[in-house]
Amino acid sequence: MSELQNVAVMGYGTMGAGIAQLIAQSGRTVRILEAEQDRLDAGRRSVEEFTATGVRRGKLSEDQREQLLGRLHGTTQVSDLSDCDLVIEAVTERKDVKQDLFEAVSEHVPTTTLIVTNTSALSVTELARSVEAPERFAGLHFFNPAPLMSVVEVVHALQTSDTAVTALSEFVTSLGKAPVVVKDRPGFLVNFLLMPYLNDVVQAYDDALATAEDIDTALKLGLGYKLGPLELLDMIGLDVHNHATHSAYEATLDPRFAPPPLLRQMVAAGRHGTKTTSGFRTQDGTY
Repeated sequence: MSELQNVAVMGYGTMGAGIAQLIAQSGRTVRILEAEQDRLDAGRRSVEEFTATGVRRGKLSEDQREQLLGRLHGTTQVSDLSDCDLVIEAVTERKDVKQDLFEAVSEHVPTTTLIVTNTSALSVTELARSVEAPERFAGLHFFNPAPLMSVVEVVHALQTSDTAVTALSEFVTSLGKAPVVVKDRPGFLVNFLLMPYLNDVVQAYDDALATAEDIDTALKLGLGYKLGPLELLDMIGLDVHNHATHSAYEATLDPRFAPPPLLRQMVAAGRHGTKTTSGFRTQDGTY
């Protein structure tokens, strides 16, 4: 069992809620920090709905669900995180917002507390500059939905100590997930390989190489993937992918990361995928 038992999550959006649920499932009590009570309430409802679905599908009992929910405690005060062993940031992908939050939490927790970011696009090394004793800072990149996805990237920034990486890897293992230690590079490992692939697929679709449905069918059956690439983009969110690829392109000037014109147009039109009325498919899953 990992020694990191007192855990906090900063941010109760989609990723924060999923991470908090996952940690609560491991038997730990989780403190969730948000700016406003309304956001805490919305995050709580998200976990309640997700776990209710788990009960209906037989993944957990109603008693297990109630115990899990009882381990989640929201707060709007950074000072309430003062005794945590680990603080996980999962707020919006804006560097200034994250930096301000890290500076604030760094003032309230001891220098032995590990502080990590769940960013998928920003430099962990740059963010570490916002924290006192940056050797205890790292990336802990969960994938959505966090309770279901099996892998977590442990991102080793230039400042991160080997001791911190070992402790975080043990923590991830204690959650029942597989830790993969990676360097701090745009996209880390999974997204570094995934983003150009998805960009190529969008461009192939725009070039009328095949229909969206046929592209998904061909790559699922031909390569053995569980999801087709356009289906996956709809689930990730076209806006999220556009932001991530744009950030990676700005950091590297590698044309493989440049968002394709069609992707930018669909985001501008509000077609962000399953969270909106449509992406490459409609909300009911039809192409």
